[in-house]
Amino acid sequence: MLRCHAKIPEERTYFFNHIKCVGGEPCGIQTGMDTAKQTKLSTRQLGNSDMHITAIGFGAWAIGGGDWEFSWGAQDDNDSIAAIHRALDLGINWIDTAAVYGLGHSEEVVARALASRSEKPYVFTKCSMVWDKNEPGKNKKIGHSLKKDSIRRELEDSLRRLKMEAVDLYQIHWPDPEADIEEGWETMEQLKKEGKARWVGVSNFSVAQMERIAKIAPITSLQPPYSMLNRKVEAEILPYCEKHDIGIINYSPMVSGLLTGAMTRERIAKMPADDWRRKNARFQEPQLSRNLELVELLRAIGKPHGRSPGEVAIAWTLRQHAVTAAIVGGRNAKQVEGVIGAATFRLQQAEISQIEAFLADSQQVEKK
Repeated sequence: MLRCHAKIPEERTYFFNHIKCVGGEPCGIQTGMDTAKQTKLSTRQLGNSDMHITAIGFGAWAIGGGDWEFSWGAQDDNDSIAAIHRALDLGINWIDTAAVYGLGHSEEVVARALASRSEKPYVFTKCSMVWDKNEPGKNKKIGHSLKKDSIRRELEDSLRRLKMEAVDLYQIHWPDPEADIEEGWETMEQLKKEGKARWVGVSNFSVAQMERIAKIAPITSLQPPYSMLNRKVEAEILPYCEKHDIGIINYSPMVSGLLTGAMTRERIAKMPADDWRRKNARFQEPQLSRNLELVELLRAIGKPHGRSPGEVAIAWTLRQHAVTAAIVGGRNAKQVEGVIGAATFRLQQAEISQIEAFLADSQQVEKK
């Protein structure tokens, strides 16, 4: 299933457990599943890389656990491992994490989950958000650095936690400090040349920032936020990336769980104190009521297809050809099962028009 570098068309279909690539010559793909279930998922090439990734990937932010600045609350590591295993069993072939998620804990959990797998998925991680390991207490202050020595140190720490010799995609998490993005990108390219990162990309960069660093080395991918409630990338970023062969793996397609169909006022009220979403405007009035109305529309659209509101929300982002794939989190196996359908579900034009009509009438849509 994974790490196939055969020269076949951009979009492919893998039949796992059958060692077969549809769309090209047999390429020796091995299943990443430890069950006998057959899974079929299409893949697309990520930017200028040799990686062909499934339409959704496993996002590992929430499994970092609690007690840090951008926590989603306490998390059972066993549930996290079960979620990763279920994602791989269902055909997902990439995981996106970051050093800062749980201050290193997410990467450690990913390593534990993959230790028992005979075939490994692609593993992507990120740098530039740093903390002082010697600072007392759990809620350490998080800063930003794009200095050469800092990025090198971060990658060594990530490789140690992930128990890998090289990461498949290494990404600058934020262009901060902006004055240092060239130094940071030069370092990323050097790490690629040294073989410690197979490919390098960025996250949360603007077109102007990408143009600056592209003079140094090609950009494999961009990771921007993109959802029905955050459409800023549509105006400039999506066209720019498509024109310059920069893959896009968007994060928060379900708006951090808000559009899953499982979020309610009662659930939000019971969120733990260290869940960052408690303070987010989209989870509060006056935006909350309108956002929950949107969820009901997505539920109505998905019902005839047997799809959840969350799957509809993810599929809506994937309707954009410039979007290679979407990052979708899961805190347990059941949550993964509830969104896997988005990997193959395609919205009809009439359904897209319904959603657009609602969004056009909503003041919550973020546009430039």
